[in-house]
Amino acid sequence: MKQIQPRSLFVASCLALLVTSLSFGIRAGILGQLGVQFHLSGQELAVITGTAFWGFPLAVVIGGFIVDAIGMKRLLVAAFVLHLLGIILTISTPYFSSGFWPLFISTLFIGMANGTVEAACNPLVATIFPDNKTTKLNHFHLWFPGGIVVGTLLVFFFNEIGLGWQLQVATMIIPTLIYGYLFLRLDFPVTERVAAGVSNKQMYRSIASPLFLFMFICMFGTAITELFTNQWIEILLKNVTTYGILILALTAGVQVLGRAVAGPIVHRMSPTGVLLGSAILSALGLYLMGSASGNMLFVAAIIFGMGITYFWPTMLGFVSENIPESGALGMNLMGGAGMFAVSIYTIFMGGFYDNIIAKNLPAGATLDAYRSAAAGSTEAAAFAQAQAVAGPEIINVTLVIPIILIVAFGGLFFYMRGRNKQQLQTANA
Repeated sequence: MKQIQPRSLFVASCLALLVTSLSFGIRAGILGQLGVQFHLSGQELAVITGTAFWGFPLAVVIGGFIVDAIGMKRLLVAAFVLHLLGIILTISTPYFSSGFWPLFISTLFIGMANGTVEAACNPLVATIFPDNKTTKLNHFHLWFPGGIVVGTLLVFFFNEIGLGWQLQVATMIIPTLIYGYLFLRLDFPVTERVAAGVSNKQMYRSIASPLFLFMFICMFGTAITELFTNQWIEILLKNVTTYGILILALTAGVQVLGRAVAGPIVHRMSPTGVLLGSAILSALGLYLMGSASGNMLFVAAIIFGMGITYFWPTMLGFVSENIPESGALGMNLMGGAGMFAVSIYTIFMGGFYDNIIAKNLPAGATLDAYRSAAAGSTEAAAFAQAQAVAGPEIINVTLVIPIILIVAFGGLFFYMRGRNKQQLQTANA
């Protein structure tokens, strides 16, 4: 007979998500270094970064369809193998003739590993904590910004003492080996949908419901607002402040604290109230980041961090609680939708970023010539000035997304309040 240990499973899940977030935090911190060392354009960096985001939905959607059949344990062993391969290949990049393809493939492996972790761990947490899903999903997902804090601070301090990016990436091997060992030795329950006896027909009908489709589309916006901005913040603000990487760490730190105290906030405000408040704060934070400078950027980072704190776990928790028949597939389709949207948006914005820089260079100048100009030269100074204009402009374009979410979540708030009131009246009749 299986001996299920919810606490140990939760700890191992948090470690797996820690590796996922370390990959985001460390890669965000070393992206500029990789671009310089391997002579990569903004477009190429965007393609590499975007690979993590489309590798994620590829794995999370496939995982969502097969997790009920093969079990959560097999998926998490696959995640462990993919994480290990991706980390080792990234470290080995300098030994290849081209830097682009090893970074592309290793990022794809890591993205698929990250998606596989989400595909298994979100339904696992919902299964082992059936009466407290949204709160425990917030507690689980605090390890995502937690890993970004650790990753970005590692990058900052390793750079300060002169340790290279390969050592920074290598730090991910330790938690990877630990979570792999834990999952190999632990027993797993079946998913909540399988335990409840919900049929495949019921599951597919639920993911075609108007409410699920609405949340599915909203996930595009919440994911882009949070993950695109966080992954690119060091590049976007590089020539506006010398502390771009610390702004990312501050934003993520706010997310950690917010998700740690999610229980009373979610219960007091309701998930829809939390989502509406999150959209308002995200929009305000992005507006300030795109227009402020100096110390006000840290204020903007705090406000933005408060805004994006509850987006991802509350979206998943809302679907799990209000459309329970969708099961693991519903949660994983939500995660896949978010990451897919980020991948497309990142690639598009990479080209847009290069175009803005080119427009702000002297007439007749070529982008590649100015990008590779020697430090201290007139060309290098002009390129830095163009970057300082391009970064905030990208942030201001992205600001449109949380503004749209304010309208969408405002409507959802009143819809759910009316539906819950009607259900209560029906129950009391």
